[in-house]
Amino acid sequence: MIEELIPPPAATAHAFTDHRAAVAALYPQEAAAVAQAVAKRRREYATVRMCARRALNGLGVPAAPLVAGRRGAPRWPAGVVGSMTHCAGYRAAAVGRSADFLGLGIDAEPNEPLPDDLLEFVSLPGERARLRDLADAAPEVRWDRLLFSAKEAVFKTWYPLTERELDFTEAELDFAPDTGSFSARLLVPGVDAGGRHLDGFTGRWLCREGLVVTAIALEQVAGH
Repeated sequence: MIEELIPPPAATAHAFTDHRAAVAALYPQEAAAVAQAVAKRRREYATVRMCARRALNGLGVPAAPLVAGRRGAPRWPAGVVGSMTHCAGYRAAAVGRSADFLGLGIDAEPNEPLPDDLLEFVSLPGERARLRDLADAAPEVRWDRLLFSAKEAVFKTWYPLTERELDFTEAELDFAPDTGSFSARLLVPGVDAGGRHLDGFTGRWLCREGLVVTAIALEQVAGH
């Protein structure tokens, strides 16, 4: 699924179930990070890292420990950018060389309603109005959950570039259901990166097999 949203030469990998063997394959630094976690959490942590190492292998990058830095962002090998996600029934990773991509951000969520009152916390009034129209046109998609997922993908792209926080209401999103794309307009000062000023992102999404999946692939400009 994620491979449909991320362009080459990035590499992706995913799993629909946890792999018990993945826990034994954790590096010591990784195992220490989840030593006190329940077994389910250890399996999902290990499986998503198994996916990340498969994706790194697709780039020809040797396997390495993938421990979390501040705000949970993985510390990727030198010269690599990437993103990981896990939710009930799905784990995925996407990686690319920093020569090709400024950043990658992916997220997956169950195609189910957001918990009560969460939509108002993560959205703007204009977004909620557009979601109502989208729900009338395509009720099979849980647009509130898709909005949440896309905002997570925005943050996962933004934070490694800036090391600055971004609140859910500091980016305004709009979805194009006919093209499976979305746009995110930043409501805070943008960032200069890769030879251009970034004041927003564009991404892609899909809804399938009980999931909504979102991705942003911020490609380098030729010559940078």
